[in-house]
Amino acid sequence: MATRTKAIITCAPTGAIHTPSMSPHLPVTAEQIARAAIDAAEAGAAIVHLHARDPRDGRPSQDPDLFRPFLKAIRAESDAIVNITTGGSPHMTVPERMRPVTEFQPELASLNMGSMNFGLFPMLERFPNLEHAWEREHLENSRNLVFKNTFADIEGILRLGQAQGTRFEFECYDISHLHNLAHFVDRGLVQGPVFVQSVFGILGGIGGHPEDLMHMRRTADRLLGSNYQWSILGAGRNQLPLATMGAAMGSHVRVGLEDSLWIGPGQLATSSAEQVRRIRTVLEALNVDVATPDEARSMLGLKGAANVAF
Repeated sequence: MATRTKAIITCAPTGAIHTPSMSPHLPVTAEQIARAAIDAAEAGAAIVHLHARDPRDGRPSQDPDLFRPFLKAIRAESDAIVNITTGGSPHMTVPERMRPVTEFQPELASLNMGSMNFGLFPMLERFPNLEHAWEREHLENSRNLVFKNTFADIEGILRLGQAQGTRFEFECYDISHLHNLAHFVDRGLVQGPVFVQSVFGILGGIGGHPEDLMHMRRTADRLLGSNYQWSILGAGRNQLPLATMGAAMGSHVRVGLEDSLWIGPGQLATSSAEQVRRIRTVLEALNVDVATPDEARSMLGLKGAANVAF
């Protein structure tokens, strides 16, 4: 069974799922993304998981030139672990998605562990007034979208990470993704400690019911034994309830506006830091200590901030 002595809080401030018209608090510019990440770290996040957006219209982008300003700003003001996406956007090719990790060689990067349907189109009903044409296309096109992460894709990303000392947050959206991860562990291409981010509530992946959480936990225990660190990511309204359930069972947690725009029913979060403070209150009520960035580095076997390329 996965064990830990402290909980790592990951914060994902912007992502590539939500669009700027959905919330005035969603960071878009480099300055906004940097500020959101720094504030989240000050609130208690040991890891900041980062995407970039085109500042002209908020469109997700993997252009390294859009990452560079906020990476430098975060590095100058915080010792938080920077986790750069290799998911980018479901609409991007794998080479496009890999550009920032190749250039900046972070301590940690995300890696989705299988191809899947990735349905964002139900948000069209909840957000009918979208400012930019690309936002409606982004959501509508997900009706016919397979987010591609083949075995060859995953192996290529793993080998790239190994070559530059980058380790991975393995994002598992369904039970099959845990089996895929175990396959790479068995082949020796993934070595412990394995950082598993269990993702709940995305249409096309596992649901957000407590039984789904328990099923993921049991399966990870059976496949990975004591060789993993477990974290919970609940999408939308699942964020705080599932993080709380997971934390009570010994998990790490992830929050942020990438995953949910809300702080309560019908109430938009004003920042990702607000969500970090809320889950930190939950952890403290459970008598769980919050890990510092250096404690998280030790728990996850990371190379250290001195060995990145930004």
